[in-house]
Parts: sequence; C-alpha cells; structure tokens
Amino acid sequence: MAKTYNYDVLYIGSGHGTFDGAIPLAQTGKKVGVIETDMIGGTCPNYGCNAKIALDQPVVLKRALENLSSITANELQIDWQQNFKNKSRIIDPLPAMISNLLVKSGVEIINGYGKFIDKHTISVNDDIKTAEKIVIATGLHPHRLAVSGKELAHDSRDFMSLGQLPEKIAIIGSGYISMEFATIANAAGSKVTVLMHGNRALRQFYSPYVRQVINDLEKRGVSFIQNANVSSFTQSGQSQVVHYANDHELKVDYILDASGRVPNVNNIGLDEIGVKYNENGIEVNGFLQTTVDNIYASGDVIDKVQPKLTPTAIFESTYLFNLFSDKISSEIKYPVIPSVVFTSPRIAKAGVEIDSKQSKNYEIQKNDLKDDWYRQVANDQLAQNALVFDQQHHLVGVTEISEVAENSVNTFLPAIEFKFSTSEINRLVHLFPSISAASWGQI
Repeated sequence: MAKTYNYDVLYIGSGHGTFDGAIPLAQTGKKVGVIETDMIGGTCPNYGCNAKIALDQPVVLKRALENLSSITANELQIDWQQNFKNKSRIIDPLPAMISNLLVKSGVEIINGYGKFIDKHTISVNDDIKTAEKIVIATGLHPHRLAVSGKELAHDSRDFMSLGQLPEKIAIIGSGYISMEFATIANAAGSKVTVLMHGNRALRQFYSPYVRQVINDLEKRGVSFIQNANVSSFTQSGQSQVVHYANDHELKVDYILDASGRVPNVNNIGLDEIGVKYNENGIEVNGFLQTTVDNIYASGDVIDKVQPKLTPTAIFESTYLFNLFSDKISSEIKYPVIPSVVFTSPRIAKAGVEIDSKQSKNYEIQKNDLKDDWYRQVANDQLAQNALVFDQQHHLVGVTEISEVAENSVNTFLPAIEFKFSTSEINRLVHLFPSISAASWGQI
C-alpha cells in the first residue's frame, strides 16, 4: 500500500527557485507546500535585484544628463530619502503579491524554519510535514568576514534599508554587490572607499572593461585599495574604523561587508539524511536531484557552473515543474545565460567570453560603439563590445560595456542560443531606430 504524504511536492524557500515552478505545479492539481522563514519571494524581489535596480534608476538618469550636459541646464542631484521611499513604494508590496499568487494557485504557505527529519519529513516549528518529493531552494546569504568587530559591519540587505545615506562608506570586497553599491552611493553623494581582497575587481568580467569602470568611478571620487587585507573593525566615537594592510586605518560612518555570498545549507538537516554539499552548494545530477533520490535542489543553493542569478533559478524552477508534472523526462539543458553588473556604465556578457580558454578558436570582432550614430544620440562616453564568432560565422558570445549593455546583450541571445546563420539573421527586421537595430547591425 502506497504511503500517504501531506504534499506531493514541498519546497524549502520561497524565492524564484520555488515560486515560478510551484505556482503552475499546483495548478495541475498537485498538492504543493512552501516553507519560508523570512519574506515570501526570497532575496531577489525583496532585498536583491528588484530593490537594487529601483535605487539605481536615478543614477541612470544622472548619467544620461551628464552625457548631454552641453544641452541641459542643471546637474541632477539625487535625494536619497526620496529614492529610498520610491524603492519602498515599489518593493514593499511584492511579498503580499507573490503570496497571493501562490495561495490563489493552491499552494499552501508554511511560515517557519524547516529542518529535515528524514528524506520525506520536515519539522517546521515542531509541526511535522511530509512529502513525496522535496525541493531545497534556500538560496544564499551574505558572507561575513571572520574578523574582530565584524558585528559593526552591515550587509547588502542593511544597505538597501538605509533611509539616510551615510557620508563616508567603506565597502569590503569588489564583486557585483560592492561595485553596484559603490556606483549608487557615490552618485548619491557619499564618499566611498572600496577595499579589495586582491588586485582585480569583478573577476567574472573582461578585465579591460572592468578597468574602464574603475577609472570612471575613481574620477568621480571613489577610492580603491588593492590587497587591503582587512584585519578588524572598531568603534571610535560615532564612527567605525576599518583596520587593514600594515596598521592602516580608515574612519567611516558605515561599513558594508560585500565579501560574497554563501549557500544556505547549514542547520537544515542535510548531513543527517545524506544530502551531499560543499562550499559552493548542494550537489545535484542532471535532473537537479540530490544524492537522496526524492530530494531536489533549485536556485542559488546549487553547486553549479551556471551563473547564480535569478534567470537561472527561474529556469531551474520551471524545469522541475515540467519534470514533476510529467511533461518532460530528460535532464535539464541550460540555455545561454547572460549576466550583467549594474555599474554605470554596465558590463554585460553572454556565451563564449573574450578571454576564455576557448576564445582562441574563434574570431573576435571588437567595436567602438561611440562611433555608431545611435549611440551618439545619447553621447555615450564609454561604449565598446566584443563579438565572438565561430568558423561558420555563428555568433557564439558577446561582451559589452555601455550604459545600455544589458539591453544590447539581450538582443543577441536568440542568435547565440539558436545558432542563427547569416541568412537567418538577415531575415530579422528590427524596429528602427532602436538599440536592437544598432546592435544587430554589427553582425
């Protein structure tokens, strides 16, 4: 006799690794539950991508006016308090909206901390929940430097909750979060110092483009300290002090620890039931199945080579929906996944990278986009890209630095993913004038 479970599928975590698949899965008639100990929707909608881009929008406008300063009358000043209020207006309703979508589809939301008891059983606030299949979608959390005084530092969630912008900010690290928040805070008037772990920022991106972004930020007053080797944080009156290198000190009003993000794998019972994981996340096979056959993983908590980004989590969550509803039976096949750092200018990329080991087998075409008439309309000051072609002249990769790099790279995705031939590319008629028409004209 088959065992009866409370749920067909039970998810731990309610972010994009969950709700994009849980909603349609419940609509098929499956009994679906979602366990969440924090805000419904997870990091991205509440204190990640969505919140960040809301705070960044005035920076986009400020840069656009700067580039057209010869024909505009006044310099734009960002009012941080109003910017924060606008962000809150947009972001604060999202958990309720996502909750409503889940509930309307038939998903049961379980508020509390979930921990495995066995492969089919999870304890939530001393309640027992059982499921035929369980999906771990617990995401990542901010890494904190293991130094004396670490409690004085703040994380990215704290930064996006600042109603008042500090005058002097120290940012530890030089990855996505560091560089994006340095851009936003500097544009809003803070004196920003970035303390780097090594001598290269944004290691995932083409270093000459990264150097241009850093040069631009330095001209705007951002300081970069390479190989900082931060040793401790201390309090000095109303200020905090960052101790680094050989007895150097930096006194600031706010310390942001942007030293990375780590998987949420501890204290949820993985060791007890035999789910294998490492410092990069949970190990899965081609079906996103863990080392325990009825337990799967989705989103940023997975140990994978694909970028740990919202679109990846959405793709994985949707894949599991199709797998669990018997629409497919094959392993996951990832598409080309683009990535972008929302500095100003942005750097975006997709497919084969310029400086990858494989790039020597391809033709690389570099373009100075400032020469294009459409880019001249906005008077873009930093605009370049590199297109990577295979021997049949299929576009296989692109990297761009510009104020609209994310939109430009998006236009190339169909050609890269579906390996369009030249004749197929010539069949596409783009709206004109547009960034799409300008970008595809380079192929």
